[in-house]
Amino acid sequence: MKKITLAGFVSALALTAGMAQAQDAVTLQLKWVTQAQFAGYYVALENGYYEEAGLDVTILPGGPDIAPVQVLMGGGADVMVDWMPSALAAREQGAPVVNIAQPFTRSGMMLTCLAESGITSPEDFPGRTLGVWFFGNEYPFLSWMAHLGIPTEGGEDGVEVLRQGFNVDPLLQGQADCISTMTYNEYWQVIDAGITEDQLITFKYEDQGVATLEDGLYVLEENLEDPAFVDRMARFVAASMRGWEWAAENPEEAAEIVLDNDQTGAQTLEHQVRMMGEVALLTEGSTGVLDEEAYERTVATLLGGGSDPVITAEPEGAWTHAVTDAMTAE
Repeated sequence: MKKITLAGFVSALALTAGMAQAQDAVTLQLKWVTQAQFAGYYVALENGYYEEAGLDVTILPGGPDIAPVQVLMGGGADVMVDWMPSALAAREQGAPVVNIAQPFTRSGMMLTCLAESGITSPEDFPGRTLGVWFFGNEYPFLSWMAHLGIPTEGGEDGVEVLRQGFNVDPLLQGQADCISTMTYNEYWQVIDAGITEDQLITFKYEDQGVATLEDGLYVLEENLEDPAFVDRMARFVAASMRGWEWAAENPEEAAEIVLDNDQTGAQTLEHQVRMMGEVALLTEGSTGVLDEEAYERTVATLLGGGSDPVITAEPEGAWTHAVTDAMTAE
Protein backbone atom coordinates (compact mmCIF):
# COMPACT_ATOMS: atom_id res chain seq x y z
CA MET A 1 0.00 0.00 0.00
CA LYS A 2 1.47 3.33 -1.03
CA LYS A 3 1.54 6.33 1.25
CA ILE A 4 -1.01 8.22 -0.82
CA THR A 5 -3.39 5.32 -0.33
CA LEU A 6 -2.97 5.44 3.44
CA ALA A 7 -3.38 9.20 3.55
CA GLY A 8 -6.36 9.04 1.22
CA PHE A 9 -7.96 6.33 3.32
CA VAL A 10 -7.66 8.35 6.51
CA SER A 11 -9.03 11.49 4.83
CA ALA A 12 -11.88 9.58 3.24
CA LEU A 13 -12.93 8.07 6.54
CA ALA A 14 -12.84 11.45 8.23
CA LEU A 15 -15.06 12.92 5.51
CA THR A 16 -17.37 9.92 5.63
CA ALA A 17 -17.78 10.42 9.33
CA GLY A 18 -18.75 14.01 8.65
CA MET A 19 -15.97 15.16 10.98
CA ALA A 20 -18.19 14.38 13.94
CA GLN A 21 -17.64 16.60 16.94
CA ALA A 22 -16.85 13.69 19.25
CA GLN A 23 -13.80 11.74 18.08
CA ASP A 24 -13.60 8.02 18.73
CA ALA A 25 -11.30 7.23 21.64
CA VAL A 26 -8.52 4.66 21.23
CA THR A 27 -6.03 3.69 23.93
CA LEU A 28 -2.82 1.99 22.84
CA GLN A 29 -0.68 0.05 25.32
CA LEU A 30 2.97 -0.16 24.29
CA LYS A 31 5.18 -3.16 25.01
CA TRP A 32 7.98 -1.06 26.46
CA VAL A 33 8.95 2.46 27.50
CA THR A 34 8.67 5.49 25.23
CA GLN A 35 11.38 5.16 22.59
CA ALA A 36 11.82 5.12 18.80
CA GLN A 37 10.71 1.50 18.75
CA PHE A 38 7.22 3.05 18.81
CA ALA A 39 7.96 6.21 16.84
CA GLY A 40 5.23 5.63 14.25
CA TYR A 41 2.50 5.96 16.86
CA TYR A 42 3.92 9.10 18.44
CA VAL A 43 4.41 10.65 14.99
CA ALA A 44 0.83 9.84 14.02
CA LEU A 45 -0.31 11.53 17.22
CA GLU A 46 1.95 14.57 16.90
CA ASN A 47 1.35 15.10 13.17
CA GLY A 48 -2.40 14.94 13.55
CA TYR A 49 -2.92 11.75 11.54
CA TYR A 50 -5.12 10.25 14.25
CA GLU A 51 -7.13 13.45 14.53
CA GLU A 52 -7.64 13.48 10.77
CA ALA A 53 -8.97 9.93 11.07
CA GLY A 54 -11.52 11.03 13.67
CA LEU A 55 -9.63 9.45 16.55
CA ASP A 56 -8.65 10.64 20.01
CA VAL A 57 -5.66 8.41 20.75
CA THR A 58 -3.97 7.92 24.12
CA ILE A 59 -0.59 6.14 24.13
CA LEU A 60 0.36 4.32 27.33
CA PRO A 61 4.08 3.53 27.72
CA GLY A 62 5.07 0.12 29.01
CA GLY A 63 7.84 -0.95 31.33
CA PRO A 64 9.26 -3.86 33.32
CA ASP A 65 6.24 -3.92 35.63
CA ILE A 66 3.58 -3.63 32.91
CA ALA A 67 2.17 -6.67 31.09
CA PRO A 68 0.34 -5.44 27.97
CA VAL A 69 -1.91 -8.52 27.86
CA GLN A 70 -3.10 -7.88 31.39
CA VAL A 71 -3.81 -4.24 30.57
CA LEU A 72 -5.79 -5.29 27.50
CA MET A 73 -7.70 -8.00 29.39
CA GLY A 74 -8.47 -5.57 32.18
CA GLY A 75 -10.01 -3.03 29.81
CA GLY A 76 -7.20 -0.53 30.24
CA ALA A 77 -6.47 -0.42 26.51
CA ASP A 78 -8.22 -1.12 23.21
CA VAL A 79 -5.14 -2.34 21.41
CA MET A 80 -1.63 -3.36 22.44
CA VAL A 81 1.81 -3.78 20.92
CA ASP A 82 3.27 -7.20 21.66
CA TRP A 83 5.62 -9.82 20.27
CA MET A 84 3.82 -12.73 18.63
CA PRO A 85 5.48 -15.44 20.79
CA SER A 86 4.18 -13.91 24.01
CA ALA A 87 0.79 -13.13 22.43
CA LEU A 88 0.32 -16.69 21.15
CA ALA A 89 1.48 -18.15 24.47
CA ALA A 90 -1.03 -15.92 26.26
CA ARG A 91 -3.78 -16.97 23.85
CA GLU A 92 -3.10 -20.65 24.49
CA GLN A 93 -3.32 -19.90 28.22
CA GLY A 94 -6.77 -18.36 27.80
CA ALA A 95 -6.25 -14.72 26.82
CA PRO A 96 -8.32 -14.21 23.61
CA VAL A 97 -5.89 -11.83 21.89
CA VAL A 98 -5.90 -11.51 18.09
CA ASN A 99 -3.34 -9.95 15.77
CA ILE A 100 -4.99 -7.28 13.59
CA ALA A 101 -1.90 -5.75 11.97
CA GLN A 102 1.86 -6.27 11.72
CA PRO A 103 3.90 -3.06 11.21
CA PHE A 104 7.19 -4.90 11.95
CA THR A 105 8.04 -7.43 9.24
CA ARG A 106 11.47 -8.45 10.57
CA SER A 107 12.95 -9.38 13.92
CA GLY A 108 15.50 -7.16 15.64
CA MET A 109 16.41 -9.72 18.29
CA MET A 110 19.89 -11.19 18.62
CA LEU A 111 22.48 -12.58 21.00
CA THR A 112 25.58 -10.42 21.40
CA CYS A 113 28.80 -12.03 22.62
CA LEU A 114 32.30 -10.81 23.34
CA ALA A 115 34.68 -12.04 20.66
CA GLU A 116 37.24 -12.84 23.36
CA SER A 117 34.87 -15.52 24.66
CA GLY A 118 35.85 -17.67 21.70
CA ILE A 119 32.25 -18.14 20.59
CA THR A 120 32.09 -18.08 16.80
CA SER A 121 28.94 -20.13 16.10
CA PRO A 122 25.93 -21.58 17.94
CA GLU A 123 27.85 -24.84 18.23
CA ASP A 124 30.01 -23.04 20.80
CA PHE A 125 27.06 -22.27 23.11
CA PRO A 126 27.12 -25.46 25.25
CA GLY A 127 28.84 -24.88 28.55
CA ARG A 128 28.34 -21.12 28.32
CA THR A 129 26.20 -18.64 30.24
CA LEU A 130 23.70 -16.75 28.11
CA GLY A 131 21.69 -13.75 29.25
CA VAL A 132 17.99 -14.03 28.44
CA TRP A 133 15.10 -11.62 28.99
CA PHE A 134 12.00 -13.14 30.55
CA PHE A 135 8.42 -11.87 31.04
CA GLY A 136 7.42 -13.36 27.66
CA ASN A 137 10.62 -12.35 25.87
CA GLU A 138 12.30 -15.70 26.55
CA TYR A 139 10.14 -17.67 24.11
CA PRO A 140 12.17 -17.04 20.92
CA PHE A 141 15.38 -17.99 22.75
CA LEU A 142 13.92 -21.20 24.19
CA SER A 143 12.63 -22.18 20.75
CA TRP A 144 16.06 -21.53 19.23
CA MET A 145 17.82 -23.69 21.81
CA ALA A 146 15.25 -26.45 21.26
CA HIS A 147 15.91 -26.33 17.51
CA LEU A 148 19.63 -26.63 18.22
CA GLY A 149 19.03 -29.47 20.67
CA ILE A 150 20.80 -27.58 23.45
CA PRO A 151 19.37 -28.02 26.98
CA THR A 152 18.80 -24.84 28.99
CA GLU A 153 19.43 -26.35 32.43
CA GLY A 154 23.19 -25.93 32.36
CA GLY A 155 25.84 -28.62 32.26
CA GLU A 156 28.57 -29.35 29.72
CA ASP A 157 26.09 -30.07 26.94
CA GLY A 158 23.69 -27.28 27.82
CA VAL A 159 23.65 -23.56 28.48
CA GLU A 160 23.30 -21.77 31.76
CA VAL A 161 20.48 -19.25 31.40
CA LEU A 162 21.01 -15.99 33.26
CA ARG A 163 17.78 -14.08 33.83
CA GLN A 164 18.93 -10.84 32.30
CA GLY A 165 17.55 -7.52 33.41
CA PHE A 166 16.67 -5.03 30.70
CA ASN A 167 20.23 -3.77 30.51
CA VAL A 168 23.64 -4.91 29.23
CA ASP A 169 25.40 -5.20 32.59
CA PRO A 170 25.90 -9.01 32.50
CA LEU A 171 28.14 -8.67 29.42
CA LEU A 172 30.02 -5.63 30.68
CA GLN A 173 30.58 -7.20 34.10
CA GLY A 174 31.60 -10.63 32.78
CA GLN A 175 28.57 -12.43 34.21
CA ALA A 176 27.54 -13.87 30.84
CA ASP A 177 29.29 -14.87 27.64
CA CYS A 178 26.42 -13.53 25.54
CA ILE A 179 23.38 -11.40 26.25
CA SER A 180 20.07 -10.66 24.59
CA THR A 181 20.05 -7.43 22.61
CA MET A 182 17.91 -5.69 20.02
CA THR A 183 19.52 -4.33 16.87
CA TYR A 184 18.03 -0.93 17.66
CA ASN A 185 18.71 -0.64 21.37
CA GLU A 186 20.85 -2.74 23.70
CA TYR A 187 23.49 -3.53 21.07
CA TRP A 188 24.26 0.18 20.87
CA GLN A 189 24.32 0.44 24.65
CA VAL A 190 27.21 -2.04 24.55
CA ILE A 191 28.95 0.11 21.93
CA ASP A 192 28.34 3.25 23.98
CA ALA A 193 29.98 1.51 26.94
CA GLY A 194 33.27 1.56 25.02
CA ILE A 195 33.29 -1.85 23.34
CA THR A 196 33.99 -1.69 19.60
CA GLU A 197 31.97 -3.57 16.98
CA ASP A 198 34.94 -5.77 16.05
CA GLN A 199 35.12 -6.91 19.68
CA LEU A 200 31.62 -8.37 19.39
CA ILE A 201 30.05 -11.39 17.74
CA THR A 202 26.32 -11.22 17.04
CA PHE A 203 23.77 -13.88 16.16
CA LYS A 204 20.61 -12.44 14.66
CA TYR A 205 17.52 -14.60 15.04
CA GLU A 206 16.62 -13.71 11.45
CA ASP A 207 19.91 -15.20 10.22
CA GLN A 208 19.47 -18.33 12.34
CA GLY A 209 16.11 -19.18 10.79
CA VAL A 210 14.23 -18.91 14.08
CA ALA A 211 12.98 -15.34 13.84
CA THR A 212 9.51 -14.68 15.18
CA LEU A 213 7.29 -11.69 14.53
CA GLU A 214 7.64 -8.72 16.87
CA ASP A 215 5.66 -5.57 17.65
CA GLY A 216 2.32 -6.54 16.18
CA LEU A 217 -1.00 -4.92 17.10
CA TYR A 218 -3.43 -7.06 19.11
CA VAL A 219 -7.00 -6.65 20.35
CA LEU A 220 -9.50 -8.80 22.22
CA GLU A 221 -11.32 -11.26 19.99
CA GLU A 222 -14.81 -10.36 21.20
CA ASN A 223 -14.36 -6.72 20.17
CA LEU A 224 -13.91 -7.75 16.54
CA GLU A 225 -17.57 -8.78 16.47
CA ASP A 226 -18.46 -5.08 16.58
CA PRO A 227 -18.28 -3.45 13.10
CA ALA A 228 -17.80 -0.05 14.70
CA PHE A 229 -14.73 -1.32 16.56
CA VAL A 230 -13.28 -2.82 13.36
CA ASP A 231 -13.82 0.52 11.61
CA ARG A 232 -12.11 2.34 14.48
CA MET A 233 -9.15 -0.02 14.37
CA ALA A 234 -8.91 0.30 10.56
CA ARG A 235 -8.60 4.05 10.91
CA PHE A 236 -6.10 3.61 13.73
CA VAL A 237 -3.87 1.21 11.79
CA ALA A 238 -3.97 3.33 8.62
CA ALA A 239 -3.02 6.48 10.51
CA SER A 240 -0.30 4.58 12.39
CA MET A 241 1.22 3.33 9.15
CA ARG A 242 1.30 6.91 7.89
CA GLY A 243 3.21 7.69 11.05
CA TRP A 244 5.67 4.88 10.42
CA GLU A 245 6.30 5.99 6.85
CA TRP A 246 6.93 9.58 7.93
CA ALA A 247 9.21 8.45 10.77
CA ALA A 248 11.33 6.35 8.40
CA GLU A 249 11.70 9.30 6.03
CA ASN A 250 12.40 11.80 8.82
CA PRO A 251 14.40 9.92 11.49
CA GLU A 252 15.76 12.96 13.34
CA GLU A 253 12.40 14.70 13.52
CA ALA A 254 10.76 11.43 14.58
CA ALA A 255 13.35 11.01 17.34
CA GLU A 256 12.61 14.53 18.57
CA ILE A 257 8.89 13.71 18.69
CA VAL A 258 9.67 10.61 20.74
CA LEU A 259 11.74 12.67 23.16
CA ASP A 260 8.94 15.20 23.50
CA ASN A 261 6.70 12.37 24.70
CA ASP A 262 9.25 10.79 27.03
CA GLN A 263 8.26 11.74 30.56
CA THR A 264 11.29 10.08 32.15
CA GLY A 265 13.97 12.25 30.59
CA ALA A 266 16.13 9.14 30.32
CA GLN A 267 16.46 9.10 26.53
CA THR A 268 18.96 11.01 24.40
CA LEU A 269 18.51 12.38 20.89
CA GLU A 270 21.60 10.58 19.56
CA HIS A 271 20.39 7.20 20.80
CA GLN A 272 16.84 7.74 19.53
CA VAL A 273 17.99 8.83 16.06
CA ARG A 274 20.17 5.74 15.83
CA MET A 275 17.31 3.58 17.08
CA MET A 276 14.94 5.08 14.55
CA GLY A 277 17.32 4.20 11.74
CA GLU A 278 17.50 0.57 12.85
CA VAL A 279 13.75 0.29 13.47
CA ALA A 280 13.08 1.62 9.96
CA LEU A 281 14.87 -1.47 8.62
CA LEU A 282 12.38 -3.67 10.48
CA THR A 283 9.28 -1.86 9.19
CA GLU A 284 10.60 -1.25 5.66
CA GLY A 285 8.01 -2.12 3.03
CA SER A 286 5.30 -2.87 5.57
CA THR A 287 1.69 -1.96 4.85
CA GLY A 288 0.54 -3.22 8.24
CA VAL A 289 -0.93 -6.37 6.68
CA LEU A 290 0.17 -9.58 8.41
CA ASP A 291 2.16 -11.87 6.10
CA GLU A 292 0.61 -15.32 6.50
CA GLU A 293 3.87 -17.08 5.67
CA ALA A 294 5.70 -15.10 8.37
CA TYR A 295 2.92 -16.03 10.80
CA GLU A 296 3.21 -19.72 9.91
CA ARG A 297 7.00 -19.57 10.28
CA THR A 298 6.59 -18.03 13.73
CA VAL A 299 4.11 -20.74 14.76
CA ALA A 300 6.37 -23.50 13.46
CA THR A 301 9.29 -22.07 15.43
CA LEU A 302 7.24 -21.91 18.61
CA LEU A 303 5.82 -25.42 18.16
CA GLY A 304 9.27 -26.86 17.52
CA GLY A 305 10.36 -26.70 21.10
CA GLY A 306 10.96 -30.40 21.64
CA SER A 307 9.67 -31.54 25.01
CA ASP A 308 9.00 -27.99 26.13
CA PRO A 309 7.49 -26.02 23.23
CA VAL A 310 6.32 -22.43 23.67
CA ILE A 311 2.88 -23.41 22.40
CA THR A 312 1.59 -26.97 22.23
CA ALA A 313 -1.02 -26.74 19.46
CA GLU A 314 -1.60 -24.86 16.23
CA PRO A 315 -3.45 -21.65 17.21
CA GLU A 316 -6.92 -21.03 15.82
CA GLY A 317 -8.30 -17.58 15.21
CA ALA A 318 -5.10 -15.88 16.41
CA TRP A 319 -5.03 -13.35 13.57
CA THR A 320 -7.41 -11.60 11.22
CA HIS A 321 -7.21 -9.48 8.09
CA ALA A 322 -10.60 -7.92 8.87
CA VAL A 323 -9.04 -4.64 9.99
CA THR A 324 -6.47 -4.28 7.20
CA ASP A 325 -9.06 -5.41 4.65
CA ALA A 326 -11.27 -2.57 5.86
CA MET A 327 -8.34 -0.21 5.20
CA THR A 328 -7.83 -1.33 1.61
CA ALA A 329 -11.57 -1.44 0.85
CA GLU A 330 -11.76 2.34 0.96
